Amino acid sequence: MQDFAPFEIIDGDYDRGMVLLADHAMNRLPPAYGSLGLPEAAFGRHIAYDIGIEGLTRALASRLGVPAVLGCFSRLLIDPNRGEDDPTLIMKISDGAIIPGNHPITQEEWDRRLDTYHRPYHRAVEETIARAQTPQRAPLVLSLHSFTPFWKNFARPWHAAVLWDTDHRAVLPLLEALRAPGDLVIGDNEPYDGALKGDTMYRHCMMTGRPHALLEVRQDLIADEDGIAAWAERLAPIFNALNANPILHEYKIFPSRTGPYPA
Repeated sequence: MQDFAPFEIIDGDYDRGMVLLADHAMNRLPPAYGSLGLPEAAFGRHIAYDIGIEGLTRALASRLGVPAVLGCFSRLLIDPNRGEDDPTLIMKISDGAIIPGNHPITQEEWDRRLDTYHRPYHRAVEETIARAQTPQRAPLVLSLHSFTPFWKNFARPWHAAVLWDTDHRAVLPLLEALRAPGDLVIGDNEPYDGALKGDTMYRHCMMTGRPHALLEVRQDLIADEDGIAAWAERLAPIFNALNANPILHEYKIFPSRTGPYPA
């Protein structure tokens, strides 16, 4: 399992003060886990990773010249976008798919996955963000995810969405820029609520006062190279404009809707 890298860091210009994150970039499993008892087809579904996000993150990191951190393990193994005490950290069932390799699971195996995959990923995220900051200048952190076009027979109308807790600084101008052309339906905390205790944005941004936003793109729009290129072209100037705003490089801690921060 030591031969399996839990993260990949894409180097960039740290002086630009922007970092991209892709928690669910890949659908890979360490060889020792086989397929967790799932059919191969399961790893092409959203339950295994965020379809299109690896390609979109790489394209944006290249266009913007900024660093990025990619999660290299499937969320079916352990979810990097969950807190360590979240009951959905290691899923037993996901969108109707039972995951035999996750149930039953011993405390020893639970701790092994935390130590070997989840914690190293978050150390890489924190170290990468720290390289892009100074005591006087906070980095702008943008997290990229994707969501399914349908959920339980409901067609999701949003082309993309911005998820957030209470720190509105990057969120409001991002929503405005995405909506400005008038050709997209943009969700605001849809189809999910962005306030999640212990997740990546909570841990690395809400608790530290770093400006941030989480952008979700609908998976069918970035499922191939043409879609990825089109969205990279759309998003790159928006991200550049956000990064040029001095307010988005100030440290300010906002309260979380999930409750008080841990001491």
